[in-house]
Amino acid sequence: MLIFTQKKLVFFATPKTASTAIETTLGTLCEMRLSKHPSVKHTPYRKYKRFLEPFVATVMDDEPDRIAAFREPVDWLGSWYRYRSRPELKGTNNSTHNISFDQFIAGYLEEKPPAFARVGSQATFVSDKDGTMGMTHLFRYDQIGTMVAFLEERLKVQIKLPHCNVSPKAELSLSPALLKELQNAYARDFEIYNTIGI
Repeated sequence: MLIFTQKKLVFFATPKTASTAIETTLGTLCEMRLSKHPSVKHTPYRKYKRFLEPFVATVMDDEPDRIAAFREPVDWLGSWYRYRSRPELKGTNNSTHNISFDQFIAGYLEEKPPAFARVGSQATFVSDKDGTMGMTHLFRYDQIGTMVAFLEERLKVQIKLPHCNVSPKAELSLSPALLKELQNAYARDFEIYNTIGI
């Protein structure tokens, strides 16, 4: 998370949406940078609203714009699946080594997902605990240039994003039945993605 008090802007680092590249590029320009540990770096909106927003309100005259990237849900899960297949995780509970994408999604859909499929939800990340959208601006990850242009205009800088945390390649075929189940179970994620920019 990057908080720009002078520019009245809060960038929420949605996991698996180039957040590390954004942080690497813009981290020295903000007044507050929540970084390093994933649970700090990827602070969700509901935690921000409860713990950080009261403080931010004391250092900004106006309510800041809150922005985040949002990835197509299957693609987002595919990125998690590939990221957790990297060699250094092999043999751990979080590893997806020797697990198919179907098995990963089936695990994700369980009431209590196994460790390798416990990755949360983008809709939950950008929303308050009652489901209310917390972002003033959402950008599609597959159109990241739109967010970069917004940041360049707002921060008055030129931005060239580096490649960070690139996941290994993997087969991401998903059975139609599992896709339908995923779309039903996480309808809010698909709804949010499909309405960005409309």
